[in-house]
Amino acid sequence: MKNTDQFCGLCEKTVRASSRREFLEKAGLGFGMLGAGYLLARDADAATWTARASNPFAPKPPDFPAQAKNVIFLFMHGGPSHVDTFDPKPLLAKLNGKTPPPSFGKVDFQFTKMEKAPLLASSRTFRKYGQSGIEISDLFRQTAQFADDMAVIRSCYHDGFTHVLGQNWMNTGWARVGRPSMGSWVVYGLGNESENLPAFMVMLDGGIKAGAPAYGSGFLPAMYQGTVLRTDGAPILNVNRPEDIGAGEQRRMLDLLNWYNERHLETRQEDSQLAARMNSYELAFKMEMSVPELANLSQETVATRKLYGLDETETAEFGTQCLMARRMVERGVRFVQLYSGGNKGGSVGWDGHNQCDQNHTVMARRVDRPIAGLLADLKARGLLESTLVLWGGDFGRTPFTNGVEGGGQGQAGRDHNPYGFSVWMAGGGIKGGKVIGATDEIGLRAVEDKVHMHDLHATMLTLLGLDYRKLTYHFQGRDFRLTDVGGQNNLAPRLTQG
Repeated sequence: MKNTDQFCGLCEKTVRASSRREFLEKAGLGFGMLGAGYLLARDADAATWTARASNPFAPKPPDFPAQAKNVIFLFMHGGPSHVDTFDPKPLLAKLNGKTPPPSFGKVDFQFTKMEKAPLLASSRTFRKYGQSGIEISDLFRQTAQFADDMAVIRSCYHDGFTHVLGQNWMNTGWARVGRPSMGSWVVYGLGNESENLPAFMVMLDGGIKAGAPAYGSGFLPAMYQGTVLRTDGAPILNVNRPEDIGAGEQRRMLDLLNWYNERHLETRQEDSQLAARMNSYELAFKMEMSVPELANLSQETVATRKLYGLDETETAEFGTQCLMARRMVERGVRFVQLYSGGNKGGSVGWDGHNQCDQNHTVMARRVDRPIAGLLADLKARGLLESTLVLWGGDFGRTPFTNGVEGGGQGQAGRDHNPYGFSVWMAGGGIKGGKVIGATDEIGLRAVEDKVHMHDLHATMLTLLGLDYRKLTYHFQGRDFRLTDVGGQNNLAPRLTQG
């Protein structure tokens, strides 16, 4: 317990006249809301996480030996076309312009009547890469150099037609808003390895259709939600100390606040929300120094800047995100999520309804080099072995045009396709050079070794050493899991075998 003699005189006068809430309002500590989540824990069933009360962000042991310690999730907002990137379909070239044969069945799409939509061959060139010979298109020719480190899953699926539903499925394992995001579940299960930075950090290049719930904590305590780190202006809003308050003065204020809180906890041993909030204030104080240091790239070498494309207009923004992601995992941040394709300046991201080929050409130029740079940098520093890199988007896209433009190859767009699409993983104990599952011959739907989002999430949790069946949170009378009642096609055992 801290020495409180220096505060006794003040305490005798203040305890009767001021509550802790009033003290906070008057002290002007300047921590801001810190994304609201780190400072104000949401009402929750305290009994579920009393054991985490002393420090909910402290590292927690995994359920079994983990392959990965950290995750970097590269999210392509809008939905990249699998048949133009990681899932070649030669039959599409033969059937280009024709309607899909009845043998492929009929499914519903958001904007397209399948029976009237002409098939659209990919204009991209696929080639085999690495010793494994995984076929990848020329949109990702630099990322493809790491084919032998990657596991490409070509049979992912869910049932979310719209961007909001697709992003919810990918991020939270459920279509409707309200479930915790995968990053929140990971931090809830494993805590944080950094004492000076949030456990779950997010970088955006614009707004996303699903909004903040895509990286929110849902019904988990709000402290587990993602903290957004910006590349323009203040890295994290409202975390800087007010100019008229010195560091020493702020430290004394925080110590006094902790003294109040500790007295309060002595009579309320199970007040886990207060204990968590105390840790949040302490973290906020540390972040005043750690966040500017994290965001300062001036010490990075010229070679590193070139690796990520920081000095090129097309790649500078996502390259900065990828370099920041590497710096975050170096400093112990547990879960990092990067978004490409946010709604900024009229951008539609990867949503190729119109001129899909042109759209994907522009978007891939922005991310291919930075992603390859990230993989190379992680590998060179020995971090790829313990960092799981995950790439994916809202869903895939249809093998036929959605009719918005009409016309020939390279002009028409593709509709949303949640029935079959590709995701890839690298690092985190994965033995690369693998292809898992398959869509049918035109890329319409997953048909072989189908991988639902619950299976994908179970795979991630297993690689992190978490039993996806036991990672639960009690809410509204039942236990919830990221994987709900699914996850049976857990790929982790196959991905980690040579």
